Amino acid sequence: MATARKSFEDILLDQSWISQQDLDRARQRKKPGQDLSDVLVEMGALEPQRLARALAQQYRLPFESHIDEKTVDLNLVRQVPINYAKKNRLLPLANHSNVVTVAIADPANYEPIDDLHVMFGLPVSTVVVPDQVIEDAINRCYDLAATTTAQDLMIDLEEQGLESVASEIANDNRDLLESDDAAPIIRLVNGILSQAVKDRASDIHIECFENDLVVRFRVDGMLYDVISPPKRIQSAIISRIKVMSGLNIAEKRLPQDGRIRVLIAGRDIDIRVSTIPCNYGERSVLRILDRAQMVDNFDLDKLGFSGDNLRKLDKLIRQSHGIILATGPTGSGKSTTLYAALSRINSPEKNILTIEDPIEYQLKGVGQMQVNPKIELTFASGLRSILRQDPDVIMVGEIRDGETAEIAIQAALTGHLVFSTLHTNDSFGSLTRLVEMGIEPFLVSSSILAVLAQRLVRRLCPDCRAPYTPTTTELQRIGINAAGFAGKIYKPAGCRACRNTGYRGRLAIQELMVMDDDIRALVMQNGDAATIRRSCQAKGMKLLRQDGAERVLAGETTIPELLRVTQEETY
Repeated sequence: MATARKSFEDILLDQSWISQQDLDRARQRKKPGQDLSDVLVEMGALEPQRLARALAQQYRLPFESHIDEKTVDLNLVRQVPINYAKKNRLLPLANHSNVVTVAIADPANYEPIDDLHVMFGLPVSTVVVPDQVIEDAINRCYDLAATTTAQDLMIDLEEQGLESVASEIANDNRDLLESDDAAPIIRLVNGILSQAVKDRASDIHIECFENDLVVRFRVDGMLYDVISPPKRIQSAIISRIKVMSGLNIAEKRLPQDGRIRVLIAGRDIDIRVSTIPCNYGERSVLRILDRAQMVDNFDLDKLGFSGDNLRKLDKLIRQSHGIILATGPTGSGKSTTLYAALSRINSPEKNILTIEDPIEYQLKGVGQMQVNPKIELTFASGLRSILRQDPDVIMVGEIRDGETAEIAIQAALTGHLVFSTLHTNDSFGSLTRLVEMGIEPFLVSSSILAVLAQRLVRRLCPDCRAPYTPTTTELQRIGINAAGFAGKIYKPAGCRACRNTGYRGRLAIQELMVMDDDIRALVMQNGDAATIRRSCQAKGMKLLRQDGAERVLAGETTIPELLRVTQEETY
C-alpha cells in the first residue's frame, strides 16, 4: 500500500482548492473522531471531486472521475457482498494480467484491500474515485450483476416450504438488494419488486384465477407474464404486500389502498398498492413510481416534444391567465406532461399550487394537495380553497364534473393560469365536452388557451432496430404519400437490452390545438368536434397520426405501434 508523501492540507492549499481561512474554520469546527475532509465538504469549501483528487495525489494513486458500468467485470462484483462494498466504499472493476483493479473512496482504509487480495487470490491495485461516484456505481453494478430472478426465488420457495408472514414486521429502510431475510415469501416478494424495477415495469399485476396465480409486469404499456407461483401461496403473497403497505391483512372482503416506500439498487421507489376481492381470492396491482427517474424526465424535450409543438407550448405555459388542457385516455402521460410544464415555469416569483388524486411525484417549490372524498375534499372544494391562497398557477388533476370545470374557468378569467386534464379522445372533442358539462359556450371560448391531445408509443430499441422498405399499403395507413417516399424505416428486432421486445421506453405523440378567433366562433355557434377539426386541419394543424408518422420516418417508432395507439378519423 502506498504511503503518504505530502500532507492532505498542503495539497489542497497548493492547488488553490481551498483557502487558508476555510482550512482554519474547518479545524475549529472539527469534532473528535471526525475527518477534516468531511468538515470541508460539509462547509461547501471543498468539492467531492477535488477531495478525491487530493487523496489520490497524497497517496500517489491514479484517479478516475467516473465509472462506466459497461466495463466493470460483473463476475468480480458477484464475489464481493454488496453490504461489504457499501460499508467500505469500494468496487472491483477488472482483472488485467491477473491483477484486480479496485475503485476506492478512502485510500487510507487499507484493510479491505487486504481482504480482497485474500478473497481473489490475486494482487490488487487501487484507483481513487469520488465517494458519490462509487456509491452510484455500486447500485448500478450490483443491479446488473444480480442473477437471481423471481422465477429462481419461486423454485427456492418450493424447495424450502412456506413460512407465515402474518407476524412479519413492515418493510425497513434497507436496500432490497441487501436484504438477507430467510423467509421464502419475503424473498419472493422482494425479488418480484427488484425484478420489476430492473425491467422498467410501471405496474405489477398479481392476478388470481380458479386454479392459477399469475404475476405480470406492464413494461412500456404492454403486459407480460413473468411467473406463475403455486395457487396455495396466493394468500401469503398478498399478506406480505399488505404488511409492507400498512394494510389490514385480516380484511379480505373490501378493496384497500396503500403505499410502499423502498430502496432498490439505491433508487428511491414509491409503490402504490391496490387490492380488491375477487371470486378466487384477492388480486393486487402495484404501481411503481421511480422518483429519481421521473424527476429527470420532467422535461418537455425528453418527453418527445419538438419543433413547432414545443415552441407553441413553451409560449402558452408562460401566459398570465387562461386554461391549458391535456386530453387522452388513462396512461397516456397527461399528468407527466403537466408536471413537466410546471417544472419548466417554476420559479421563486411564482406561487404554484396543485390539487391531485393522487399526488404521484413531489415537485420542489410547488404546493400540492391531495383529494380526499372521505372528508369531502373534492377537486371542486379544493380548488375553491386554493383560490384563497393567492396562486399564480394552478394545476387541477382532472376536470370530472361541471362544478370543477366552472370553478377552473372562473379562476382563468380572474387572472390565473390553470392546467388540467380531461378524458376525451382528441383535442377537438374537449371543447364540446365542456359545453355538455353545462359550461356556457362563451365561457369556454374566452377561457381556453389550448388543448393538447397525447398518446404514448413505444420507442424502438436503438441497439437492435432493423431497417426495411415499407409497402405502399403500410405508408398509406399512416398518411404518407408512397409515390414521394424512397427511403427506409425501422422495425423491431430484439436484443438483451430490450428483453427481446424490440422496444425500450416510450415517447409522446401530440396534437396541439391553439384557440384562435375561428375556433372561438365555432364554439359560440355550438359547432361539433368534426367541424372544429376540419377548421383546424384547413389551417395546417398537425394531427396525432401525422405527428406519429414523423416519428416513424425518424426511426423512433414503428407503423404497427402508431396504428395501435391511434385510430382512423371517422369524421
